[in-house]
Amino acid sequence: MITCKNIFKSYGTLQVLNDVSVEIPSSRVVCITGPSGAGKSTLLHILGTLDRPDKGEVFFDQRPVHELKDKELALFRNRNIGFVFQFHHLLPEFSALENVCIPGYIGHHPVAEVKKRARYLLDLLGLGDRVEHRPSELSGGEQQRVSVARALINNPKVVLADEPSGNLDTQRAEELHQIFFDLKDNIGQTFVIVTHNEQLAARADLVFKMKDGQLFL
Repeated sequence: MITCKNIFKSYGTLQVLNDVSVEIPSSRVVCITGPSGAGKSTLLHILGTLDRPDKGEVFFDQRPVHELKDKELALFRNRNIGFVFQFHHLLPEFSALENVCIPGYIGHHPVAEVKKRARYLLDLLGLGDRVEHRPSELSGGEQQRVSVARALINNPKVVLADEPSGNLDTQRAEELHQIFFDLKDNIGQTFVIVTHNEQLAARADLVFKMKDGQLFL
């Protein structure tokens, strides 16, 4: 699904990624592990087209997305990639339903269809009775499930997650991890997850380890 070839990335004089090549298969839970500062999040941002490599190529279903202009890339990202971050990034003034709907509205999908899918996803994730609650009225685990629903709203081919359970207690983390595997099994969803959680990595279909800006199996 996603192929990176010979990726280099620096910030000033700091070499963050050093000749990284990787293939991400579809319908798998893929984990990227390694120490802080190894380049995991930078690689995830490049996989998700949030950042561009200094050198190298990124292909999405054989399409060279590294060649797309910024506006084309933003549209491609909205349609094909979902994101789950450690700190939720939910808008506090909006309800759970409204937060989930935002990427669908940005993608110019019909409002009624977006709301219907948002309700379906929230119900699927056990939040059917919380759709009108604002983030401050939800637990940390519930907020993270809202962010998962938001990531799925446009039916993306891949969901990229950066330490998604980093702020959750053990039970809530395990519940969130189970959601990822259930979605993979039930709808063939692909996940690429940066994590320090050993239990999650142990269950993954494929695990890569980053060290000093390089990637290893």
